[in-house]
Amino acid sequence: MLVPTFHRRWTADDRAESVYQYVPFDVPSGAPAVSLRLEYDGTRAVLDLGLFDAERFRGYSGGARSEFVVTPSDATPGYLPGPLPAGTWRVLVGLHRIPPEGVDVMVTVETGAAWPIDAAGASFEQPESLPRGSTRRLPAAPGRRWIAGDLHAHTVHSDGALTIDQLADLAVRRGLDFLAVTDHNTVSHHPHLAAAGKRVGILLLPGQEVTTDTGHANCFGDVGWVDFRRPSDEWVAHAEAAGGLLSLNHPLAGDCAWRRPLSRSPSLIEAWHSSWDRRSDRPLRWWRARGGVPVGGSDWHRPGDPETLGCPTTWVEVTEELDMLGALRAGRVALSASPHSPVLLRHDGELVAVDAETTTIVGPDGRRTPIRGPVRRLPWTDGMHRLVDEDDRVVALVP
Repeated sequence: MLVPTFHRRWTADDRAESVYQYVPFDVPSGAPAVSLRLEYDGTRAVLDLGLFDAERFRGYSGGARSEFVVTPSDATPGYLPGPLPAGTWRVLVGLHRIPPEGVDVMVTVETGAAWPIDAAGASFEQPESLPRGSTRRLPAAPGRRWIAGDLHAHTVHSDGALTIDQLADLAVRRGLDFLAVTDHNTVSHHPHLAAAGKRVGILLLPGQEVTTDTGHANCFGDVGWVDFRRPSDEWVAHAEAAGGLLSLNHPLAGDCAWRRPLSRSPSLIEAWHSSWDRRSDRPLRWWRARGGVPVGGSDWHRPGDPETLGCPTTWVEVTEELDMLGALRAGRVALSASPHSPVLLRHDGELVAVDAETTTIVGPDGRRTPIRGPVRRLPWTDGMHRLVDEDDRVVALVP
């Protein structure tokens, strides 16, 4: 059955009233599928796309897709399969960029046979295989070990190019032990992570990048969908109530910078994002002013982008039970430029620099200590310490 096509014209005035607009449509009892297409002039506007059924959130693809399919057993990545309740559903249209004169939008919905579902990732040549996972053994407390990971990456479930399996395989080839999969405003990838990680030998941490045009935040943990339309304080409360963690992302990254009101900082801050030039101290000053535990993330999307998966690397000191969220919450972290670059960490009352020849430790007071040899131990002092290279670029830091 073809539901009549809906025509809308949204203007800058509509956006000023609400970034999120809705097109309601009815789904009959027993419908085998819901297939939808969004059409507009993409040279003049940028619109985001999402879906709510008669009872709950059903998925989001932002500006990455113009059509999707949902059935009881399958769905386009970014959307949730499952029963199709009869009643009024709503298409969410996010007015991300709208010209003053507005843009004409056409929404077509079909509730008969499903359109083809595109779930394929990009074809690409995997890099030459590196050791699967990190082979480095950094000094750790008894019963713990340091593992290397990336806390910010995307798949075809939002605007990434690779499937979960492809991304997981790439991660282990990069030398990572864990990876947070943080697709935008959706949790459709969560049910697939454990099996994909097991297939290639990596821990895949459930995540979602709660995304708006005034700031992004990663929510870590299998905490259910976080409603990005709500105030940011509710994001923090949702994460904490469900046992997860929230991290403010790339707070100084151009038009993705953090500009949202927030009465208190969450547990984590993405102090090292791949966009950082590693010379300016602005991201570090922003983190210190906010507080919380600093983490790093590449924000990787697709082959050919300037970002490299695992750059930066967040090292987490975990127990054998792999309590990732507990270790992050406790601040047992160290950050480095890559899984294979020098590392600076705290261990047994000392600062320990590993594989750090020709680097220099810079203390919180600016004092500089050249490193000679592969391992250097210094007395523990409070405050952030950095390792810098000969060009004064940060290669590692520890809070």
